[in-house]
Amino acid sequence: MKLVYSISDRPRFPQVLLLALQQLLAILAATIAVPMIVKHGMSTSAALFGAGVGTLVYQLFTRFKSPVFLGSSFAFLGSMAAAFAGGVSMSAGYLGLIIGAVFAGLVYVVIALIVKKCGTAWLNRVMPAVVIGPTVAIIGLSLAGNAVGDAIGGTHVMTWRSALQLLCALVTLATVIICSVYGKKMLKLVPFVIGILAGYTLAAIFTGIGFIFDAETFKIIDFSKFADMQWYPDFTFITAFSGDYVFGGEGASFWTYLGTIFVAYVPVAFVVFAEHIADHKNLSTVIDKDLLEDPGLSNTLLGDGVGSMAGAFFGGCPNTTYGESVGCVAITGNASVWTITITAFMAIICSFIAPFITFLATIPSCVMGGVCISLYGFIAVSGLKMIQGVDLGDNRNLFVVSVILIAGVGGMALTIGKVTLTAVACALILGILTNLLVNKLPIGKKNETTENTQDGDAANDTTANND
Repeated sequence: MKLVYSISDRPRFPQVLLLALQQLLAILAATIAVPMIVKHGMSTSAALFGAGVGTLVYQLFTRFKSPVFLGSSFAFLGSMAAAFAGGVSMSAGYLGLIIGAVFAGLVYVVIALIVKKCGTAWLNRVMPAVVIGPTVAIIGLSLAGNAVGDAIGGTHVMTWRSALQLLCALVTLATVIICSVYGKKMLKLVPFVIGILAGYTLAAIFTGIGFIFDAETFKIIDFSKFADMQWYPDFTFITAFSGDYVFGGEGASFWTYLGTIFVAYVPVAFVVFAEHIADHKNLSTVIDKDLLEDPGLSNTLLGDGVGSMAGAFFGGCPNTTYGESVGCVAITGNASVWTITITAFMAIICSFIAPFITFLATIPSCVMGGVCISLYGFIAVSGLKMIQGVDLGDNRNLFVVSVILIAGVGGMALTIGKVTLTAVACALILGILTNLLVNKLPIGKKNETTENTQDGDAANDTTANND
C-alpha cells in the first residue's frame, strides 16, 4: 500500500501527538482489559505504564525500524491466574507475575540466539506464505466475535438498549470509513480519533437523556467511574517485594511454586512466538519491507522478550506485539516509528493522569466495537492478501489454507493442564504439519514430477493439434 509516512519519517510535533493518541486509543481497550480480567487488585494504569516501557525497550532492540506497539498479552491470562493460585499471599502472587514474565522472556531470548546462529531460511520453509497468510487472517477473524459482541451489547436479542448501542457502534464505524475514504490530510490520518469522538458524543447524548428521564436503558456511559479514580499506578514490583510470601497447598515451597510458574508460562511463550512471526510478516506486507531481515527476527524477538519482562515488572502483564497497532498502520498509512515512540511516552505519562485514564475507561464498549470491526477486518484482509500469489489450484496449497481457516474459525482451542493453546496457535500448528505432509517429497523429485507432468501435457496438446 502507499504509505503517507514511512518508517523513518517524522510528522510535525502537533500532528504526531494526534497520531500517537490514535495509536493509544487503538491499543487501550485490550491493554487495560487484561488486568481487569485477572483482577487480584491489578492496576490498569500500571499495565498501561508497562506497555509504554515495553514498547520503548522493543524499539531500542529493533533500532527504531519496526512500527508496532506492545501491549498486555491475552495469551498469558491462564498463566497469570496460576501465579495467583500458587501464591496465597498477594505479594507472592505478584512475585510470580514477574518470575513468569522472566521465564517467558527467556524463551524469546533463547530462540533469538538460535535464529542469530542459524538464520531464518528454515523459518521460511516451515512457515511460507501459504501458512502465514491464512494464520494472519485467523488472528483478525478470531477477534470478530469480540468486536460484534461489543457493538451489540453482548446480546443477539434486540432490546432498546442494544439498539442504542448498535447505533453508537454504527455511527463510529461510518465516521471511521468516511474519514478514511473521503477525508483529506489529517482527517485521513486520524479516522479512529474522530470516529471514537463521534460515537462517544452520541453515547453521551443518550446518557444525558437517561439522567433527565431516569431511564437506565439510555445510560450507555458509566460516569460513576470518575468517583473511584486511581490517582497513581500500583506497580507490580512494589507489591511483589513487600510483605510475606505464603505459598498454597500442603507442603508447598518456593521451589514448588517456581515449577508451577515455569509450567504455566514457558509453553505459552512458544505459542506467542508463533503469533510474533505472523504479526511481523503481516506488518512487513503492509509496509513493503521484510522486518525479519531488517532489523532481523533475532532483534524483534529480543525486543519482544525483554520488553515483555520490563512490562510485567511494572504492570504485571507480559507484553506482545498488537494486531490493533498493525491494523492502525494499515488503515492510516502511517508507519512512522516516531509515532509509535511518542505513543509509548504518552502511555507512560497518561498512566499518572487519573482523569484522562478514567475518561478513556468510560469509552463505551459499543463505540470501541465499531472501531474494532474495521481494525480486525483489516488484519483479516491483510492475511488474505498474503496468499494472493499462492496457487490455490494446487491441492497442496488448497489443503493447507483450508485446514488453517477451518481450525481457526471453528475455534479449535485446547487446554492441557495449565497451558491453553489458542485457536490461532492450533490453526498455525495444524497448518505447519499439513504443509510438511503435502510437501514431504524432496525438491528434486518434486521438480522432476512437475516436469514430467508438463511434458505429458505438451504431448497431449501436440496430439490434439495434429488431430
